[in-house]
Amino acid sequence: MFYEDLSEYDYQDEDAFTDRDSGVYACWYRPAYTRLNIGWLEAGKPYSTGTVPTVFVEKLRAVQEVQWMNVCLGVHACDLCPADEASEGNGEVRIPGRPGVAYAAPFLITHYVTAHGYRPPQSFVDAVLAVDLDAWAATRWPDVPFPWVPDDAERMLE
Repeated sequence: MFYEDLSEYDYQDEDAFTDRDSGVYACWYRPAYTRLNIGWLEAGKPYSTGTVPTVFVEKLRAVQEVQWMNVCLGVHACDLCPADEASEGNGEVRIPGRPGVAYAAPFLITHYVTAHGYRPPQSFVDAVLAVDLDAWAATRWPDVPFPWVPDDAERMLE
């Protein structure tokens, strides 16, 4: 599934976070912020390449350990890899950017960076580096590791 970097995300109307500890509890809402696509790559479509700081990759991986976003039942295989070696992803990542803007990336984004040399826009790199990872990692249900969840978000509590 290809979307141009920094285009407006419109794949799903709502954002949904799943509790990483239970894998069952969920929180969903219609975002009040604009979501911008980052790293939705597809074979045959051009994408930016180049180096990124190691600390960016480490932090992005760490965010993916604590944030379960828009997890689906199936998986998406990387079509940039040979079929018998394709990495798989399931879900998305949300990173807050400037006020009112969040970046929406597929869970395969770290794979794209490390295996295929993808270089996300600098604004996304900066936003990942600005994440307070300690606060996100310490977050426990019913809170989620993302700062812009509205107070009236629906929550499945049981």
